[in-house]
Amino acid sequence: MLSKKGRKRIYLDSASTSLKPKQVVDAVVDFYQNYTANVHRGIYRESEEATQKYEGVREKIAKFINAESNEIIFTKNTTEAINLVAKTWTKPGKILISVMEHHSNYLPWKELRELVILDINDNGELDLTGLDKKLEGVSLVAITHVSNVLGTINPVSEIVRKAHKAGALVLVDGAQAVGHMKVDIKKLGCDFYCFSGHKMLGPSGVGVLWMRKSIAESLSPFLLGGGMVGQDTPHKFEAGTPNIEGVIGLGAAVDYLNKLGIDKIRQHEKALTEYALKKLSKIKNLTIYGPKKRGAILAFNIAGIHPHDLASFLDKQGIAIRAGHHCAMPLHERLGIKSSARVSFHIYNTAKDIDRLIKCLKQI
Repeated sequence: MLSKKGRKRIYLDSASTSLKPKQVVDAVVDFYQNYTANVHRGIYRESEEATQKYEGVREKIAKFINAESNEIIFTKNTTEAINLVAKTWTKPGKILISVMEHHSNYLPWKELRELVILDINDNGELDLTGLDKKLEGVSLVAITHVSNVLGTINPVSEIVRKAHKAGALVLVDGAQAVGHMKVDIKKLGCDFYCFSGHKMLGPSGVGVLWMRKSIAESLSPFLLGGGMVGQDTPHKFEAGTPNIEGVIGLGAAVDYLNKLGIDKIRQHEKALTEYALKKLSKIKNLTIYGPKKRGAILAFNIAGIHPHDLASFLDKQGIAIRAGHHCAMPLHERLGIKSSARVSFHIYNTAKDIDRLIKCLKQI
């Protein structure tokens, strides 16, 4: 429940951005009030404290996804992380992506390379039929971990195994996965993994690119400027003053997620999603897109009602949802629709939120 000036709101748009716990807000304010200084620069108390906390978050993130801290690169968001790889990793070859990709994992590759597209089946799952053939001539597979429209949880480890066998590397867009389910980089086996802080209870303007160190050492910096001259990875990819307060806030978000327990979060969201699927499926003329087994994301349409009109009506009832193509136009074209309504959940949502949504949809 989101409260603003006495008006209670039901927030069902966490796939776009998540709400922030008080602990995260307090961590950012604490930086501003008590030790504002640049990192890696000053030999005085505040700068050293800021640097210690900033670098400490790198350690937290690494532990959170089971990676090495010197492989964690701070970026602005998932989009910048993907663009960093697209502009610095130059091995020739085609790029294999799926039709369900967010524009952030589609447009950077479309601009630079020939694309091979993986389709979906009628259930909204990736169609891996003939994958070995599709991998011929492919140097990189760029795939989403969890679809931001269908909620589909893709079999990343299986794709990685086949891609590596064919000599291709794998980049995973984990924006809709990290903070919702356990992500283990070593078990996935991929070569690049990207995600955003603001979708995992952290501040906006900070993201993470995990890159295998052996690959990072072979690449040139993406941006040139202060702080990266003569530096090794990861700092050679972090030119200029970073979003210090954002990184520190992200560290507080990781602490919060760890305290709750990522497995408990996943079970909570899974139960909510199953409940919502059951309730929505009983509404007349409502079509749900995607598989039964999914992340905490549901896209749907009601015949005769434009998603924007639906979202506007729900807003008047105090319910925030998403409407549009969700930066996934190729997928919507594949589904034969121009737009959809989308609800998405996080730890602060309850079954009562869904009951209120269903009541309003029935009124429509």
